Amino acid sequence: MDQREQIEAPSLVDMAQSGTTAPAAEKRDHVLSRIEVARIVLVALAAAAVWFQMREPLPKVSLIGVLGVLIGGWPIFMEAAENAAARRMTMELSMSIAIVAAAAISQFFTALIVTWFVLVAEVLERMTVSRGRRAIRDLMDCIPRSVTVLGATGVRETSTDELRVGDSVLVNPGGLVPIDGVVTSGHSFVDQARITGESMPVEKLPNSMVYAGTINQSGALEIRVEQIGRDTSYGRIIEAVEHAERSRAPVQQLADRMAGYLVYLALVAAAVTFIVTRDARSTISVIIVAGACGIAAGTPLAILGGIGRSARLGAIIKGGLYLETLGRVDTVVLDKTGTLTFGQTAVRAVVPAAGVSEVEVLDAAASAEMRSEHPLGKAIMSFALAKNRSVREPERFDYLPGRGITAVVDGATILVCNRGLLTHHAIEIPRNFAASADTSSEVFVARDGRFLGAIAIADTVRPEARRAIEALDRMGIRSILLTGDNKPVSERVAHELGISEVEADLLPEMKLARIQSLVASGRIVAMVGDGINDAPALAEANVGVAMGSGTDVARESADVVLLGNDLLKFTETLLIARWTRRIIWWNFAGTIGVDLVGIALASVGLLTPTLAAFIHVASELAFILNSARLLPHFRQGATADDTSVISKEKSLAKAA
Repeated sequence: MDQREQIEAPSLVDMAQSGTTAPAAEKRDHVLSRIEVARIVLVALAAAAVWFQMREPLPKVSLIGVLGVLIGGWPIFMEAAENAAARRMTMELSMSIAIVAAAAISQFFTALIVTWFVLVAEVLERMTVSRGRRAIRDLMDCIPRSVTVLGATGVRETSTDELRVGDSVLVNPGGLVPIDGVVTSGHSFVDQARITGESMPVEKLPNSMVYAGTINQSGALEIRVEQIGRDTSYGRIIEAVEHAERSRAPVQQLADRMAGYLVYLALVAAAVTFIVTRDARSTISVIIVAGACGIAAGTPLAILGGIGRSARLGAIIKGGLYLETLGRVDTVVLDKTGTLTFGQTAVRAVVPAAGVSEVEVLDAAASAEMRSEHPLGKAIMSFALAKNRSVREPERFDYLPGRGITAVVDGATILVCNRGLLTHHAIEIPRNFAASADTSSEVFVARDGRFLGAIAIADTVRPEARRAIEALDRMGIRSILLTGDNKPVSERVAHELGISEVEADLLPEMKLARIQSLVASGRIVAMVGDGINDAPALAEANVGVAMGSGTDVARESADVVLLGNDLLKFTETLLIARWTRRIIWWNFAGTIGVDLVGIALASVGLLTPTLAAFIHVASELAFILNSARLLPHFRQGATADDTSVISKEKSLAKAA
C-alpha cells in the first residue's frame, strides 16, 4: 500500500460546523468493494483449480493460472508501475517481480497464492488504517446539529452554523454542549472527559466555563457563547488529530526510506541466491518474504493514534514531530504562576508607605492594571472592585514582561512593578519597609517618582502539581522551575512540590537564555508555561507546552496545549508519547529481524514461496495491529478503556 497517497477531504472541523459528513469521507470507510471481493475469490478458486490440476485447453500453459494472475494481480502491477515511474521502491514492485517470476517458470499455484496473500493483506491494512480515520470522524458525533437559542423573542431552534458569539443557548439534561461558553444561569454536573480527561463529572455554576462536546448530565444550563466551531476546544482537538493524519514526522520519513532499503536488500539477496544456487523457487521466496509495509503503514498509524489518544486526555499536540519529540524529552522546565499554581491570585494585604493611605495605593495600582492580563494584575483589579473602588481608565499602558506595568492615569505616571523596575527609575524603597511574609509575591506601587507602597499577593498551588512532579521523577525526567517571581516565594513552591532546581527573579530574556543553554547542552527540553512572558521560551524549547487557561500568545507559541490545565494530563501525554515511540521502534526492529531471518532461511531453501508469503503477510499485519493499539476510542463509554490503557502506560514508564 502506497503511504504517500493523500486523500483529499473537507476539513473535519468544517464538516462538524455544517452538521454533515462529506460523502467522500463516508465512501472511504467502505474499504472492501465488491470488485475486490470478487478478485480475491477468483484468485482463490484459480489457485484451487491449479492445485487439483483441473483439465485445461492448453496442455503446456495453465490458462486458469495465467488469467488468475492477470486479473488478481492487476492492481498490484498497476501500483508497482506507478511507483517505478516515480522512482519509488515499494513492496508492490518486489511482489510483482516475484509473481511474474513464479508464473514464468510455470509455478502458477505459487504465483496465485502470493497474489491472494497480497490482496488480502492490502484489504486488512486499509481496514486498520480506516479505523483510525473513523476514530477521528467519530468526534463529530459529539457536536449537536442544532441548538436551542434564547433570544428577545423567546426560545427557538437553529443550526450550529448560525450561532454567533454572545448568543445565549440552552442545554437540557443529557444534551451535548455545542460551544465553548460561560454559564449564565443554572446548576448541573457536566461530563467533560472528552476534553479534559477528567473521570468524574464537574459541577457547573454561574460563571463556570463549559466546553463543546461535553455532556450535560443533570440540570438545565443557560450558556453565553464564547467560541464557535473551529475556535472551540473541541474544534482544536479535531484539527490537531486531522493535522496529524496529513503531516509527516521525521520518523515517518525514516520509515519510508527503510521500506525502500528493505526492498533493495531483498532484490540484491535474491540475485545473490540465484547466482549461487540457481534455484528459482528459493530466489522467489527471498523476494516474497521481505516486507516493510508494517513500518510504512504502521508508523503513521501509530502517530495518528498517539495524537488522538492525547487529544482524548485534553492535550492538543500540533503535529507528529512534536509527539515524536515528546517521547524523547528528558528535561521539563516549568513556569510558576498559572502553571504550577492556579494563577488565581488574591490580594493578601495592601501595605502603604509612611504618609500614604491603603486606598491611595490600591486606587493607583488598580487603575494602572486595568488593561493587564497578568494574574497579579487581575487579582488587584478584583480586590479593588470588591472594595467598591472607582477605577480610572489609563491614558497610556505599557507592559514590560518580567518587570511590571507603566501607565499614565490622569496625567500621572504610575508604576506597578517589581524591585528591578523601581531601581531602573531610581525610586528607592524605605529601609524599614516590609511588604509581606515570604509566602507572598510583592508588587510595588509608585506615582510620579514617589514610592507609595506595596501589595502582597498570594497564589494557590495546583493540587495535582506534586503528583505530576513525582510522575516526572519516576520517568527519570529532570524538573526545573524558572520564574520571574521573587526567590522566597519560588523556593517555597519548589520545596512544597519537590523540585530541587529553581531559578527566580528571571526576566523573559533570562528564561530564554536558560532554555537555549539547556538545548545547547544536548537536553531534550519541554517548556510548560502560560503567559506572554513565557512565549519566547516556549518557542525556543524542543517542545513548548501551554496551559489552556494561558494567554493567546502562549497558546500560539506552544506546540502542545493542555485544555484542562491539568499537569497530570501532561505527564500522561508524555507516557503516551513514549509508548508511541516504543511501538514504532519495536516495529522497526521486528521488521528488520523478520526480514533478515526470512531472507537467510529462504536463500538456503528452507522456505517455500507459499510459506514465505504467509510470513510476509502475517508479520506485516502484526506490526500494523501493534500500532493500532494506540488508536483511541472516541465513542461514549470509552473512558474506562482509556483509563486502563493509561494504567498500562504508567507501568511501562517505570521501565522506560
